[in-house]
Amino acid sequence: MNMYNPAHPGEVLKAYLEGVTVTTAAKKLGVTRVTLSRILNGKAGISAEMALRLSQALNTSADMWLAIQLDYDLWQARQHQPTNVQLMFT
Repeated sequence: MNMYNPAHPGEVLKAYLEGVTVTTAAKKLGVTRVTLSRILNGKAGISAEMALRLSQALNTSADMWLAIQLDYDLWQARQHQPTNVQLMFT
Protein backbone atom coordinates (compact mmCIF):
# COMPACT_ATOMS: atom_id res chain seq x y z
CA MET A 1 0.00 0.00 0.00
CA ASN A 2 1.41 3.37 -1.03
CA MET A 3 1.62 5.88 1.78
CA TYR A 4 2.49 8.75 -0.54
CA ASN A 5 0.94 10.49 -3.50
CA PRO A 6 2.42 8.68 -6.50
CA ALA A 7 3.14 10.67 -9.63
CA HIS A 8 0.60 10.69 -12.41
CA PRO A 9 1.86 8.44 -15.22
CA GLY A 10 2.10 11.52 -17.42
CA GLU A 11 4.83 12.87 -15.15
CA VAL A 12 6.79 9.65 -15.52
CA LEU A 13 6.26 9.73 -19.27
CA LYS A 14 7.56 13.31 -19.43
CA ALA A 15 10.89 12.08 -18.07
CA TYR A 16 11.06 9.38 -20.74
CA LEU A 17 10.27 11.89 -23.48
CA GLU A 18 12.74 14.55 -22.36
CA GLY A 19 14.10 16.30 -25.42
CA VAL A 20 11.35 14.98 -27.72
CA THR A 21 8.49 17.24 -28.78
CA VAL A 22 4.92 16.20 -28.10
CA THR A 23 4.22 16.28 -31.82
CA THR A 24 7.12 13.95 -32.63
CA ALA A 25 6.31 11.59 -29.76
CA ALA A 26 2.64 11.44 -30.76
CA LYS A 27 3.56 10.60 -34.36
CA LYS A 28 5.92 7.84 -33.26
CA LEU A 29 3.26 6.44 -30.91
CA GLY A 30 0.59 6.60 -33.60
CA VAL A 31 -1.73 8.82 -31.56
CA THR A 32 -2.90 12.40 -31.83
CA ARG A 33 -1.01 15.22 -30.21
CA VAL A 34 -4.12 15.98 -28.12
CA THR A 35 -4.25 12.41 -26.78
CA LEU A 36 -0.62 12.50 -25.70
CA SER A 37 -0.89 16.02 -24.29
CA ARG A 38 -3.84 14.98 -22.12
CA ILE A 39 -1.76 12.19 -20.60
CA LEU A 40 1.30 14.38 -20.12
CA ASN A 41 -0.81 17.06 -18.42
CA GLY A 42 -2.53 14.62 -16.06
CA LYS A 43 -5.93 15.00 -17.73
CA ALA A 44 -6.07 11.39 -18.96
CA GLY A 45 -4.68 8.08 -17.84
CA ILE A 46 -2.76 5.38 -19.64
CA SER A 47 -4.99 2.72 -21.16
CA ALA A 48 -3.90 -0.83 -21.90
CA GLU A 49 -3.59 0.12 -25.57
CA MET A 50 -1.43 3.13 -24.77
CA ALA A 51 0.68 1.00 -22.43
CA LEU A 52 1.38 -1.34 -25.35
CA ARG A 53 2.27 1.60 -27.60
CA LEU A 54 4.61 3.03 -24.97
CA SER A 55 6.25 -0.33 -24.36
CA GLN A 56 7.02 -0.71 -28.07
CA ALA A 57 8.18 2.87 -28.62
CA LEU A 58 10.24 3.21 -25.44
CA ASN A 59 11.49 -0.36 -25.04
CA THR A 60 9.72 -0.69 -21.70
CA SER A 61 6.99 -3.05 -20.53
CA ALA A 62 3.27 -2.45 -20.79
CA ASP A 63 2.99 -3.89 -17.29
CA MET A 64 5.19 -1.10 -15.95
CA TRP A 65 2.95 1.62 -17.40
CA LEU A 66 -0.22 -0.06 -16.15
CA ALA A 67 1.31 -0.52 -12.68
CA ILE A 68 2.15 3.19 -12.54
CA GLN A 69 -1.43 4.00 -13.57
CA LEU A 70 -2.88 1.56 -11.04
CA ASP A 71 -0.79 2.96 -8.18
CA TYR A 72 -1.93 6.47 -9.06
CA ASP A 73 -5.61 5.51 -9.44
CA LEU A 74 -5.71 3.48 -6.24
CA TRP A 75 -4.07 6.24 -4.20
CA GLN A 76 -6.55 8.76 -5.59
CA ALA A 77 -9.48 6.46 -4.78
CA ARG A 78 -8.24 5.92 -1.23
CA GLN A 79 -8.40 9.66 -0.64
CA HIS A 80 -12.17 9.50 -1.19
CA GLN A 81 -13.16 6.13 0.25
CA PRO A 82 -16.91 5.65 0.53
CA THR A 83 -18.23 5.57 4.08
CA ASN A 84 -21.54 3.84 3.34
CA VAL A 85 -20.11 0.41 2.45
CA GLN A 86 -21.01 -2.48 4.72
CA LEU A 87 -19.36 -5.87 5.14
CA MET A 88 -21.13 -8.33 2.82
CA PHE A 89 -20.70 -11.44 4.99
CA THR A 90 -20.38 -11.59 8.75
